[in-house]
Amino acid sequence: MSTPGSETTGKKIVDHLRFHKPHAHLASTFGNDGFALKAEAFARFFGTPAFLGAQTVIVLLWVVCNATGLTQFDLYPFILLNLAFSLQSAYAAPLILLAQTRQSARDKANADADAQHREDLATQMLSLLEQNTQLTQLTKSLTERIETLTSDMHKHFVKRDPVDCDKKPG
Repeated sequence: MSTPGSETTGKKIVDHLRFHKPHAHLASTFGNDGFALKAEAFARFFGTPAFLGAQTVIVLLWVVCNATGLTQFDLYPFILLNLAFSLQSAYAAPLILLAQTRQSARDKANADADAQHREDLATQMLSLLEQNTQLTQLTKSLTERIETLTSDMHKHFVKRDPVDCDKKPG
């Protein structure tokens, strides 16, 4: 995986997403169109503090307006409000479950890609350890050879006749 300028610099280009690409073809539960993205965003919005706060304000206004007589479209026991909650639940539950399924599929794909990445790193580490072992053995062999050569040279120079060294020229 090299780009047009990489040959001159000598650097290898690494695709950090290479383990995630095999999972790109997986179709999500909602699909990948606009509706799917909006449905998932809506399902995720159901558990936010903003949604819960807004729903609480609407319910309080509904109850206060109908209980005090300000309006009279849903008198106590608030049958219309119960119907609204039932309708909301009928749509919210499947959307939330589908969003969880979609997130679960993404998590599984990411976990698989991470496992492949760890295996690749382990293979690289094993290769580096083997190279390190070979270099250590080579270093040991060269050190022993140098020691032998040094010893031989020492014996050669020490072996000289000391009488020849004591003679004075002239």
